[in-house]
Amino acid sequence: MTTEAIAPPSTKSQVLRSFDVTEFPALNGLEEEWRFTPLKRLRDLVTATSLTGAAPTVEYADLPAGVTVSDADDVEPVLTPFDRVSALAYGSAAGVTVIEVAPEAEPAEAVVIRLIGKGGDAAAARTFVKVGAFAKATIVLEQTGTVTLADNIEVVVGDGAQLTFVTLAEWERDAVQAQHVKLRVGRDARVQHVQVTLGGDLVRQFTSVEYTGRGGDAELWGLYFADSGQHHEHRQLVDHAVPDCRSNVGYRGALQGRSAQTVWVGDVLIRAAATGTDTYEINRNLLLTDGAVAHSVPNLEIETGEIAGAGHASATGRFDDEQLFYLMARGIPEKEARKLVVRGFFAELINKIPVERLRERLGDAIEARLVDSGL
Repeated sequence: MTTEAIAPPSTKSQVLRSFDVTEFPALNGLEEEWRFTPLKRLRDLVTATSLTGAAPTVEYADLPAGVTVSDADDVEPVLTPFDRVSALAYGSAAGVTVIEVAPEAEPAEAVVIRLIGKGGDAAAARTFVKVGAFAKATIVLEQTGTVTLADNIEVVVGDGAQLTFVTLAEWERDAVQAQHVKLRVGRDARVQHVQVTLGGDLVRQFTSVEYTGRGGDAELWGLYFADSGQHHEHRQLVDHAVPDCRSNVGYRGALQGRSAQTVWVGDVLIRAAATGTDTYEINRNLLLTDGAVAHSVPNLEIETGEIAGAGHASATGRFDDEQLFYLMARGIPEKEARKLVVRGFFAELINKIPVERLRERLGDAIEARLVDSGL
């Protein structure tokens, strides 16, 4: 493929898409898609044309009936990269971890897959999730250890299927990750993606959604907590190109420490053919200390007036003094009151995870951060 010299794309639907990393210009930090990202902290992921480090190891316990996990040399891609790092991940991944749920299967328990980073040179990884028609499943992808990682996760949700997909980035403090999650939603299918980011030095996660048939429903929920020095960046592109589909995006973040930084950019594209679309996105950030910085950018691009609804909202602020006063007036010490406020801030999203032990673990992890910071 040869890339012609053309004017910069004016819309999300016009951006370059390629599997070849060399077709993407070198990053300089001035690009709209990268202007919030501290590129130097991405290490070799910015400049390399191939990655040779060892990918995270994959571990899992006994799988329920109807679910398989296997290694493949390649699978037909769902994701066509539209940024340089995603193309780098695709070209450098040595193989594919394939997680498959059989058609009409309904596993009684969540499928938990663990990706464990072992450090070393910058690496690439690719994960492919396929949920068969009319299946119903919960899949949890836990990411721990230390890495410098570019990875792609491709998810296909078959017609009439239902998937709850939880991705947990709980890397060690020195880890760096740039990830693209692509969700392809079939006719009358429903996917709920819960994205949790707690660890790492720099974690940049991009989630894109496409629909292949009417009645598709995608819910994207996100929870992130950035400490001093951490950079957490979350971007979404929901591409409505099919009539009568729905999307709902809700991300919440907490920040503490003078150099804590988060970025949320939510892009929703409603194409001319996507009549009857119903979409909404919201981002809320809670600043726990002075000096923390949260960037929040919701965007809607609408090419048809025949929609059911479209909206967006964003709010960033400090503790609600009235909430603290209410709790303290009832005899709750200030530190305990602050913990309750933060837990309440995240409770709605944590409760969307249908795995009780994971909900409890996340609640404890958030509270531990508040204790460590002295709040």
